[in-house]
Order: sequence, then structure tokens, then C-alpha cells
Amino acid sequence: MDIQVKGISKIYGAGENKVVALNQAVMTIHNGDFISVMGPSGSGKSTLLHIISGLDMPTSGSVLYGETDIHHGGDRELSAFRRRKIGFIFQQFNLLPVLSARENIMMPLLLDRRQADEAYLQELAAFLGIQDRLTHLPHELSGGQQQRVAIARALIARPDIIFADEPTGNLDSKSGSEVMRMLCGIRKRMNKTLVVITHDPQIAAMAARRFNIVDGVLSEVTAE
Repeated sequence: MDIQVKGISKIYGAGENKVVALNQAVMTIHNGDFISVMGPSGSGKSTLLHIISGLDMPTSGSVLYGETDIHHGGDRELSAFRRRKIGFIFQQFNLLPVLSARENIMMPLLLDRRQADEAYLQELAAFLGIQDRLTHLPHELSGGQQQRVAIARALIARPDIIFADEPTGNLDSKSGSEVMRMLCGIRKRMNKTLVVITHDPQIAAMAARRFNIVDGVLSEVTAE
């Protein structure tokens, strides 16, 4: 399923207080793509990712998953679509502190009233090296381990596409490299579409297709 991003803009305020966070962004994400979007802080890259993934609404433009315009439906339909089709990895991990690693991973399925595939959970945990940490609370895990739990949570519902917003931003260099290596390995092994937002040139260079964004203007720097 291809994703068509058609001229999306995001504008905050008006008049002298008007801020154009995203300016007529256009891109096509093909099934199985590995894309990086690089830009300085405040360039609009997180805004772009949040709109494409359905976490935010554009001021204008559209985002089509196949024939489905994700922003032209109700909130309940969009939430269900995100849970089933999209995996999102946050920079801040966003784990619930009172839940174990296992419970955090399972949360998307619980919200969708779906049963867990225990074999798949164990496969993810083993690949990510957290199989012996599933009963631990987030504060009992290192930053790298917390991000691996967040990756497993993003994958547990078997989404079509994974979005990662600065997934190594809160990690040291070693942990960040390990997390990216595992994320790239999962993408290849499971043939997932992966879009990564980053300010790190080394991470951006891992992607087959690379985009830059500056002052809300998106451009591709590698040919499709």
C-alpha cells in the first residue's frame, strides 16, 4: 500500500503571529520503503511525521493510504486505523510507568480488544534482546531497553508502516546505534515500511531514500 502525501501544510496563528511549520509538502511512500527525513530543530520534520501518521491534522492538503484519506473521517475511525495500520516510535519512549514491559508492549492490542499472539511477542522480545526484561517496570530498564520495548509495542499489532520520531534522541551513541541496528533488522526481516525522522547524518544515510526539510520545505535528496 503506497502512501500519497499531497501538498500538506501546517500553519499556526495568523497575521504577524503566523508560523508556517510545513509548506506544501509532497512525497510518495512506497510499500517496503526505508526513508529518512533530516532537518534541524524546528524545521518541521516532526510536524510532517505527525500529520502523515494521523497524530495531527494538516491545515491543507491530504494524506492517502491507498484510496483512504485518513484525515477525512471521524476521530474514532482514525484512532482504529492508527492502531491497526501504523506503528509509532517516540523519542521519549512514552511507556506507562506503572505497567511492566510486557503490558506496555501489549497496550495497542488491549485498546483494540484483540488477543495477543504469544509466539509473536516472544519472537519480538528475543530479537530485541528483552526477553528476560518483560516483567520489569520502565524505571528498572536502561534507556536502550526502554526504546526496545517501545519498538516492540509499535510492532505488536503487525502494522503496515513504522514511523520513528528521533528514536535515538534520548540515547547515548552506543545505545542509539544498537537500537537503529535492531530497527533496521526488523524492517528487513519483516518487510516493513520505515520512515525515520532524525538530525543525525549517520542515521539518515542508512535509508535508501533520503529527504531534507528546511523551514517547512521538503525535498528529496535521493532519487526514487
